[in-house]
Amino acid sequence: MDLQALKNKYDIIGNDPALNQALETAVKFAPTDLSVVILGESGVGKENFARIIHQYSARRNNNFFVVNCGALAKELVNSELFGHVKGSFTGSTETRKGYFEDANGGTLFLDEIAELPLESQALLLRVLQSGEYRKVGSNKIEHTDVRIVAATNIDLYEAVRRGKFREDLYFRLSAAQIRIPALRDRQDDIYLLFRKFTSDFSETSGMCKISLRPDAIRLLCSYRWPGNVRQLMGFTQALTAQVSRKVTPTLQRIELSAAELAPFMPVEQGEPIPVVFSGAQGGPQAGAGAPAMDLQPIVKAIFDLNQRIDDLEARVDRRSLPAPAAAPRAEEAEWQGQDFAAPSGRMVESVADEQPQQEPATLSVKEQQAELIRKALEKHGGNRKLAAEELGMSERTLYRKLPPEYRKK
Repeated sequence: MDLQALKNKYDIIGNDPALNQALETAVKFAPTDLSVVILGESGVGKENFARIIHQYSARRNNNFFVVNCGALAKELVNSELFGHVKGSFTGSTETRKGYFEDANGGTLFLDEIAELPLESQALLLRVLQSGEYRKVGSNKIEHTDVRIVAATNIDLYEAVRRGKFREDLYFRLSAAQIRIPALRDRQDDIYLLFRKFTSDFSETSGMCKISLRPDAIRLLCSYRWPGNVRQLMGFTQALTAQVSRKVTPTLQRIELSAAELAPFMPVEQGEPIPVVFSGAQGGPQAGAGAPAMDLQPIVKAIFDLNQRIDDLEARVDRRSLPAPAAAPRAEEAEWQGQDFAAPSGRMVESVADEQPQQEPATLSVKEQQAELIRKALEKHGGNRKLAAEELGMSERTLYRKLPPEYRKK
């Protein structure tokens, strides 16, 4: 199979190995009738993968329905999925088909499946096992032949542990998984996507394309893009609309430096702020008589900040140069050409180089983190599980961050 042709057909941009593996897995699952669950954060393009599975299956000539489970009213979920008979509830003036009946012979893509109520999850499991279901208000068993492709942006196993997702449904779906990487884990694809989005937008609006100088590329790629590809596309379109000009015979492209790009970069609201703790039992430093504080949000904020610092340090440490890019084929779009090529090397290296003054703050956070872990372990008599729960982290994460004196215990 030509992977690049598949990407072009479904408008998937990038050469990241994890992305390629996800595509190859989707194509392998497609000819089977397995139920598949697609895992990935919001904005990574899970629906595209569901469409690939449908189009490369024997069901491609039948219906493909997309159902956003998070958008269904809880009291109407079963009616939407399985249909209802006339008079089954107030306002049901006629018998109506559900998605499982409409999609018979085809594929049903259940996005945000973890948002389904537990009762609906039980009914879904029965359909997966036997193809049987009943309309709301009816005792008649009906049959359907529908393939389920589900998607979620949450940890299903954690949802099972919290009683929010049925364990039997989890095991039924989790056998065939496709995991799509977040954009922050596809550093080398960020500028490639930016070029694609500005090129597309300029063609439809008659405006000049935007290209970036090396320092601006590093700035673009140093941001973590929590909204993933969807956020980057919106940002690129808005940037092009604001800084570009109409195409003229002498002006086809506008190039931006980091200083020119910086004012337009996204700014996240509500960033966690670390709090400096004293050694006192009462928590953070405060004046006499200060009211007691709930430390849990503060603890989580510190660990979240430290995790981001760890991620940044890991990216800076990976300084291996990428393999030279192959020359673009003749049929490739203009935005993939050499004139748009990004500079070699990891694009985030300059982040640490430009901000060396942050290192003491990093150490301070780690020291506070170690102190919090010590206090939690002392409070619970060395019980790591209880300490981890109080700190809002997994036991595995706690073990990884244990102070040296506790690793021998």
